[in-house]
Amino acid sequence: MVKGPAGALYVDDGGKGGVPVVFVHSSCGNTTHWAAQLAHLRKHRRAVALDLRGHGKSAPPEDVDITMEDFARDIAAVVDGLGLQRFVLVGHSMGGAICAAYAGQHPDRVAGLFLLDPASDARAIPAEQSAGLMQVLATEAWSAVIEEFWTPMLAASRPEVRERLLSQMRATSQAGARAGLGALLTFDPVAALRRYPGPRLSVITAFNEEPGSYQRLVPELPFRKVDGTGHWVQLDAPDVVNDLLDGFLATVR
Repeated sequence: MVKGPAGALYVDDGGKGGVPVVFVHSSCGNTTHWAAQLAHLRKHRRAVALDLRGHGKSAPPEDVDITMEDFARDIAAVVDGLGLQRFVLVGHSMGGAICAAYAGQHPDRVAGLFLLDPASDARAIPAEQSAGLMQVLATEAWSAVIEEFWTPMLAASRPEVRERLLSQMRATSQAGARAGLGALLTFDPVAALRRYPGPRLSVITAFNEEPGSYQRLVPELPFRKVDGTGHWVQLDAPDVVNDLLDGFLATVR
């Protein structure tokens, strides 16, 4: 565990050599989503995954009215606590937004930014709709609402992957889930991405080709598309993600 800005943060740390890679999971995710990538990379370099506040084995947040920059402070606490000076960031979905926020704040620390189906820019959602979503997420119906939203993104996943993700979502603290989704509603990914000049790659699926997708908002952001998977690409096609990550890491100095 590492002391975070809002409580203890669980960290899965292992391997040695090379530029370290730090993995950040999605909303309602945890470090286990990266098991295949951690095992793959730790053969020849250090790889670290963390549970964000309110997720996995980390402490729940005291305040649900937080920002992506607040979540980025979880990354800061972990890398500083582990003594990592320069590293590659890998973020999935909401984790991609958090990694972009950190990279925009600390471009000199980030050797490369690998985004896996990152969350879209949600600022275009009408205020009334956003407020309604946050109200529902404060009720007992919160997990049912998230499950309904996730269903299309899980359609291409294997049954065991779908059940695993839904089970982990229900086990996530309500405060953590609500805080993360609320933070996405106000985050400006364009400004953050344009403050980071280093190596970048966004790996997207069919669910990430809308107007608010990062590669459309920031045309200079390189991207690759993976077909035939759900949103949780690292669970549906771990070998594909590992190959893409290897290729990206080969460009990082």
